Amino acid sequence: MFTELGFDVAAVEAGIAGTQFAGRVLHFPAVSSTNVLALEAAQQGATGGVWVADEQSAGRGRGRHTWHSVAGDGLYVSALVRPQLPIPMGRALWISLAAGLAAQAAVSESVGLPLDIRWPNDLILNGRKCGGILVETAVAPGEDGAEAMLRYAVIGVGINLNHEAFPEELKGVATSLRIDRGEAVSREAVLSALLRELDGEIRGLVEEPGDGLLERFSAASSWVRGKRVRVDEGGGYTGLTDGLDSNGFLRVAGDDGTLHIVLSGGVREI
Repeated sequence: MFTELGFDVAAVEAGIAGTQFAGRVLHFPAVSSTNVLALEAAQQGATGGVWVADEQSAGRGRGRHTWHSVAGDGLYVSALVRPQLPIPMGRALWISLAAGLAAQAAVSESVGLPLDIRWPNDLILNGRKCGGILVETAVAPGEDGAEAMLRYAVIGVGINLNHEAFPEELKGVATSLRIDRGEAVSREAVLSALLRELDGEIRGLVEEPGDGLLERFSAASSWVRGKRVRVDEGGGYTGLTDGLDSNGFLRVAGDDGTLHIVLSGGVREI
């Protein structure tokens, strides 16, 4: 087990100068959940920030799943953003897709490994999961017919960096960057790249909402089109993935002859 717990906040700050996250990185040895800390800060009026921990005791994934968080081995981070971003009904998912693209680019830039993205935001390396993203948002309803606006978004990212082994129940489905790279990975380098990429993605959503996002995600993920999958919602069904709809939800041409729209994830290859 790799457990070098030293964390250089100054190195991260040097790597994110000029972004919306500069001067806002908070590091903790152990927390229950970085998303919980970020949500509490958002509810108290914080305008932004980054919470990173060596270890989480109650890390969360999508669908109430827990996240295996080993002290010092992974990147466990949450970023709070408050962009002036209209959120039409059903399009809050765009933030999750943008975060997935940011994580994919960050790992490629800092480590040189090619990640796939299992819709909507599982990070996959050579067929096994090495990370995940949980986005929690608050939306202010529009008045007098105006569009709803995003109040804030907490973007939680967990990436297995330096795990050398996993519990028996995870061995067949989980991996880490260290396992595939063959050497240790710098948390500071990956986090700096992630925050730079995330800054760019969020700015892009504000300046040109949705411009090319769905096309870029479709190109970045082998799961969006032509993948045989099982979906655990609506009673469960199987079929072939058939692209994204205009809100970013996955379409599946079901073996039952129905074109399904996947709303809550739970997509697995068969």
